Amino acid sequence: MDTATLAAGLAAQDRRSLARAITLVESARADHRAMALDLLGRLDPARQALRIGLSGTPGVGKSTFIESFGLMLTGLGLRVAVLAVDPSSARSGGSILGDKTRMERLSRDPRAFIRPSPSQAQMGGVARRSREAVALCEAAGFDVVLIETVGVGQSETVVAELCDLFLLLLAPAGGDELQGVKRGIMEMADIILVNKADGDLKSAAMRTCADYAGALRLLRRRSQDPEGFPKAMTVSALEDQGLATAWSEIETLIAWRRANGHWAKRRAGQAQHWFGEEVRRGLLAVLEVEPARGVMAALGAEVAAGTTSPEAAAARLLSLLGRG
Repeated sequence: MDTATLAAGLAAQDRRSLARAITLVESARADHRAMALDLLGRLDPARQALRIGLSGTPGVGKSTFIESFGLMLTGLGLRVAVLAVDPSSARSGGSILGDKTRMERLSRDPRAFIRPSPSQAQMGGVARRSREAVALCEAAGFDVVLIETVGVGQSETVVAELCDLFLLLLAPAGGDELQGVKRGIMEMADIILVNKADGDLKSAAMRTCADYAGALRLLRRRSQDPEGFPKAMTVSALEDQGLATAWSEIETLIAWRRANGHWAKRRAGQAQHWFGEEVRRGLLAVLEVEPARGVMAALGAEVAAGTTSPEAAAARLLSLLGRG
């Protein structure tokens, strides 16, 4: 399928065209990459969705939350796309990609679209082409794009460069879980949601929420936040409790940022960030082809033999690239 036809399919909100377009931008083939860039150039930049990043500790119920939250949004008449990133094996490169199985009800909703993607060893908890997949979902007319990361970690602050708002999902803490959540990701979170606030865990969830609310108060309030943000809240994805309140808080925060110019400023800063990322990736790709590949291999042999230090070898390689 040519890029003009794909672009027309996206504009017509065709789900099959969206799936094919995401497959195209995720491909590592050089001819596919050229087609992907052409396709991205054909998209209407005026089409914008609310981009929500979501991370959480293992076992917190991210899939259950996304399904319940997504069904609530589609019930409000919104079209919801879920881009779920699964960790890839460092040995085989494979991923399970089981998110559609875990979100069976949402996957059957005609107003929802779920796309699992392998992380492909990409750092930051997101897939390498997640940003382009988000743009394709926007072009296909989705109102909300949920970006689920591989799991909580310091490096997952990268997801903040993809989204308009970042949710951190946590379970009722047992012991010192607060110490296990990195400060970097805490500072990126706009709203912390303590899930599983039901049954016997409800009181523990309330205490955990209070702990995180106190931790957030210790962090310096960001200038792009209105009074009261960032904040911690309790939800129960299993019983659909607190989801509507969480959505209301999200709408309040986004409306404030739009009215105060922070939305546009954030999008512009993210575009600059990804420009820099593409340049860095391009420079690394240069090292994978001749003659740079041969020079790098020779210098690597010198480093392994101990005749050259890693720093000196890197400086020599960079100087050769600079002269080229």
